[in-house]
Amino acid sequence: MEHRFLLNMLFFLVAAVVMVPLAKRLGMGAVLGYLLAGTAIGPWGLGLIDNVDDILEFSEFGVVLLLFLIGLELEPARLWALRRPIFGWGGAQVALVSIGLGAAALALGVDWKTAMVAALGLSLSSTAIVLATLGERKLLQTPAGSVGFSILLFQDIAAIPMIGLIPLLGGVVSDSSAPMWQRVGKLVAVLAALIIGGRFLVNPAFRFIARTGLRELFTAFALLLVIAICLLMQSVSLSMALGTFMAGVVLADSEYRHELISDLEPFKGLLLGLFFIAVGMSVDIGVLRAQPWLILAAVSILLTIKLGILYLLSKRFAIPSSQQLFFAMLLSQGGEFAFVIFGAATDASVLSAGNAAILVVVVTLSMVATPLLLLLHDKLIAPRLRAAKKVRKDDQIEEQDNPVLIAGFGRFGQIIGRLLFANKIGVTVLDHDPDQIELLRRFGYKVFYGDATRLDLLIAAGIGNARTLVVAIDDVSQSLALVDTVRRNFPDLTILARARNVTHFYQLRNRGVTLLQREVFESALQLGAQVLEQLGFEAERAQQAAATFRAHNLKTLETVYPHYKDIDKVVSLTRKAQQELEEMFSQDAAAFHADQQAAST
Repeated sequence: MEHRFLLNMLFFLVAAVVMVPLAKRLGMGAVLGYLLAGTAIGPWGLGLIDNVDDILEFSEFGVVLLLFLIGLELEPARLWALRRPIFGWGGAQVALVSIGLGAAALALGVDWKTAMVAALGLSLSSTAIVLATLGERKLLQTPAGSVGFSILLFQDIAAIPMIGLIPLLGGVVSDSSAPMWQRVGKLVAVLAALIIGGRFLVNPAFRFIARTGLRELFTAFALLLVIAICLLMQSVSLSMALGTFMAGVVLADSEYRHELISDLEPFKGLLLGLFFIAVGMSVDIGVLRAQPWLILAAVSILLTIKLGILYLLSKRFAIPSSQQLFFAMLLSQGGEFAFVIFGAATDASVLSAGNAAILVVVVTLSMVATPLLLLLHDKLIAPRLRAAKKVRKDDQIEEQDNPVLIAGFGRFGQIIGRLLFANKIGVTVLDHDPDQIELLRRFGYKVFYGDATRLDLLIAAGIGNARTLVVAIDDVSQSLALVDTVRRNFPDLTILARARNVTHFYQLRNRGVTLLQREVFESALQLGAQVLEQLGFEAERAQQAAATFRAHNLKTLETVYPHYKDIDKVVSLTRKAQQELEEMFSQDAAAFHADQQAAST
């Protein structure tokens, strides 16, 4: 018994280390790997661990940490800007899904109270699965990720009145079931306490601890803060996730936010993994064996109705068409709050224990189904959507007659395009990212999908009528291929190009391109001049130093160019150029000090 804790940890870690990399390698994602690991070691698998409820309760701390860290990334001004998506989009999702699921339950002969509780609980999605998936795929900042996050935040808020409604349905009124206005008042009071405490108490405490220079103490205080907020929210029967999220938002403009993120990130990852393992362990195979067809039918109905409504709503949520089905699949499962709602409904005699057990299995299986649905989307649906969009976009390019053609409209090409648009100069843009194209077209840009190295697309895009071609493609090989194609077929066209690095610069020069800009050179040079100013240089002297460096660097590029394939020669010329530059700066400094002395006398 005394070694049970260590054995459990061993089982968890071995299952995770084996199953998660295997799932990732098969393209199924980390979440499904954790769920399969939990199923394997749980009571209905190998039976290595049986205290599932305790582990699930402890591992929910991972979800709490996740919301706290997301809050740290959202400054209050940005959160306020999201108020319409949170309450508008989130409210629409919860309301329509609840109505759809409730209507289906009533049509199947379920009594209205059970139907209402089931519909409300199942309308919520899994914060852990959705946010972990978005984070794993780097999609939190996409339209689908932003809308999904707003909906999840509303669901956390909506769960509070849902739980408060259940005792009324059961006709149970006790000391613990306070009137709704008191619960709302508690929520407002607690959130006010979090805001005031975060502003005036937590930051001074962090400063005091930071002065000790002990990083482990800083980490301990960060964990203490999160745990204290959880206990505070629990004491007033409110959502721990909502409380820690708000605390994170309050601390988002703190000077310690980055230290908090780096210290808590490892705990979040481990505890989230433990949560998914616990969910996999909690699948009650006994209930599934007893009524397999009923449960599978319920899961199918849940996923079909929820996925269908989310897909229809995605068309109104400004989500690009290529992300709409992904968004619907991502939020189609039941969520962690469903367990709480169904438990409260059982205590209030609104749900029978048998019905509650079935609904819990339905929610768990829907969680397991989500990674499988996303795998289906990635392997079968997404490639078809991309292929269809490619054909449709390519076929829709009508011949253009604008004087400027820009190939590549990422962060570099967009600046050029915006400058030209602002000066009323006609521009035609070719890019290969369908989501980017759909977004830019909403702002009035004439952007077309296609591979800019294809001659037929260049002709359709009006390269024959263009006076200049701007090559702003990210990929070096594609950039060079485009220049080769244009040089062969349109030798008189002026080409201006973006060089990713010095080697790319020389490769473009070899192809006769003389109007070049290295993508980070000028911005780095200007920032360097500002650094000199901060160190005490006068603005004029700092700019002069930057100009001297620019001229010398360009001269060095031209000197090295004939020999750039000879590494030894390049090293020798570069060292010589560096010595010349140091001598120039020494002479400039001496002249500057001489002028200063002459001016003072």
